[in-house]
Amino acid sequence: MDAARFLFVILVFEIFEFGFSESDARWKTYINKITEGVQSCQPCEQHNCSCYYRVLENDLLPFQGGVSQALLWDTVNRGVGTHYQVIKNKLYREGNCMFPARCSGVEHFILEVIDRLPDTELVINVRDYPQVPRWMKPIQPVFSFSKTSEYQDIMYPAWTFWEGGPAVWPIYPTGLGRWDLMRDDLEKSARNWPWGKKLPKGFFRGSRTSAERDPLILLSRENPELVDAEYTKNQAWKSDKDTLGRPPTKEVPLVDHCKYKYLFNFRGVAASFRLKHLFLCGSLVFHVGEEWLEFFYPQLKPWVHYIPVKQDLSDLGELLQFVKENDTIAQEIAKSGIVFLKLSTYESWLLECLTYFSVLTAPCSIPAGVPMMAMQKAAGETLLERKRREQREMYELKLAEWSARLHVTEGLIGEVDSKIEENSTESDLETIEELLNLPRNQELPWDSGKK
Repeated sequence: MDAARFLFVILVFEIFEFGFSESDARWKTYINKITEGVQSCQPCEQHNCSCYYRVLENDLLPFQGGVSQALLWDTVNRGVGTHYQVIKNKLYREGNCMFPARCSGVEHFILEVIDRLPDTELVINVRDYPQVPRWMKPIQPVFSFSKTSEYQDIMYPAWTFWEGGPAVWPIYPTGLGRWDLMRDDLEKSARNWPWGKKLPKGFFRGSRTSAERDPLILLSRENPELVDAEYTKNQAWKSDKDTLGRPPTKEVPLVDHCKYKYLFNFRGVAASFRLKHLFLCGSLVFHVGEEWLEFFYPQLKPWVHYIPVKQDLSDLGELLQFVKENDTIAQEIAKSGIVFLKLSTYESWLLECLTYFSVLTAPCSIPAGVPMMAMQKAAGETLLERKRREQREMYELKLAEWSARLHVTEGLIGEVDSKIEENSTESDLETIEELLNLPRNQELPWDSGKK
């Protein structure tokens, strides 16, 4: 029996075997939801993307008849994303990218699987917001990291798994990224803060990107023993009015969130990048609202992997009280969240997604993309070649810098050695004699008459 199924069995066993006292009867509604969720949940036990096939199939359903050359170029000309091509296991991109760091994050993972990808081309949106509303006809084949049910974009793993995430000064000045490194840091912090040592209160730090977060901040001010939640500053901050009448507080690194039992995830402009990080703390995640999705969200189950919270937070106080009084159940849900994230694999999903999409575009994609391929060939390099060239140039630049420093150092050493070798004794004696022959200081006024 694998770890995920084991956790589910424990949870069901605790609910049915031990039950709850009459004093806990008021929590029956929540207990029933947990029981139903655990019984109906099919854990993702595959170390590939098979758990997400339904998400992929639903997103690509509008294009089952194929993606025509005319449709593809109409999408490119609308400027709703960045145009990419995969041709003979080489990646090509149009010259412009609105957010270079985000494009770099996308390209990193495509290049990781490039040797296994068939020829294809696609348009990838690196903006925060999706680009294909349901009323748009014809539906445009645009890949976006996040969407709601009102949009028909094709979801793909966000660039922040590598780089290009939101910059948070001073803790993440270059942006949130490197999921591989952050994951290790969070898992280490989780080991340092096991469930029994965590502080039994809610915790949140973030900027006011959405007014939906206001009730949590106000609850914290009213009941600081229950929740520690404060607003931080972002680029749009102008005065204390932007942080609900109080000065913004300092940012807190994600690894320091792990010391609290209950963590909160809100949407920002779109889906929040922090959700995957919160699970790895081993804390219980309170996920607010169900509107915004990333590619792995549909596989997450409320009451199994996290506690769902209404968008207006009207049930938050009661939910916090429930988990405080039912600590064992809260801990088991937190464990389920950790297992889910460890089983999620974004590279496999991206490979399957692009392979599936290439089948739809294969009959017409390469003729449409020849001009971009020709232009990049004229430039003399593909994206992978460019990245390697930039890395080589950076190395050569550093090497030249250190060589220059070494050259200067060697010159100084040579100069010192030459001076040592010279017969400097005679020169030193001449200098001393010159100093002795200088006129002496004149008698000072207040010394007059003194002998």
